[in-house]
Amino acid sequence: MKAMILAAGRGERMRPLTDRTPKPLLEAGGRPLIHYHIEALRDAGFRELVINHAHLGAQLVERLGDGEQLGVRISYSAEPEGALETGGGIKRALALLGEQPFLVVNGDIWTDYPYQQLHHEPGGLAHLVLVDNPQHNPDGDFQLKGDKVTEEGKQKLTFSGIGLYRPGLFSHAPDGAFPLAPLLCSAMLDGQVSGEYYAGQWMDIGSPQRLSELDRKLRA
Repeated sequence: MKAMILAAGRGERMRPLTDRTPKPLLEAGGRPLIHYHIEALRDAGFRELVINHAHLGAQLVERLGDGEQLGVRISYSAEPEGALETGGGIKRALALLGEQPFLVVNGDIWTDYPYQQLHHEPGGLAHLVLVDNPQHNPDGDFQLKGDKVTEEGKQKLTFSGIGLYRPGLFSHAPDGAFPLAPLLCSAMLDGQVSGEYYAGQWMDIGSPQRLSELDRKLRA
């Protein structure tokens, strides 16, 4: 199974840090954020990776190369400046991801989630990992009812940015930039999205303050 790391975002909330450095190459604990993803995926058996890029993407390609030094094989999906949002970025990369289900991980999170648990095909069109709501997203995103994910409900959890998808989820999606959430919500109405709750460590590194917090955590 292949895995994709989403790394094309401009990182507006991380400015001025991202004015000259793409967000995935910002460091915490003395290492680039994206290295944590690559190594965790590699150790879980995901050796073929796809990474999308846009803003300062050449730096990312130059730094990571073909992935050999990190024990993986990396293919790149280049996007226009401004990127294609999550849904558009994944659809653009489908030719690299192939016809089988694949794993997608947001590049701007940090977690100790055991990715080896996701070496399976989703029962429907998607399988999402949900976590406790952080302070910046107190209302959550989706509710987990048994093993099904729904948009409705009062006891919502936060989507971690980790998901398994079938290419068919994107079969009727437009080209160009579009968000992932509407596709997921449509599939939820048909009962095609399963999920799981993860109680371990997870952080959304969406601001310089959270990056500093992660840096302190990792150095400790």
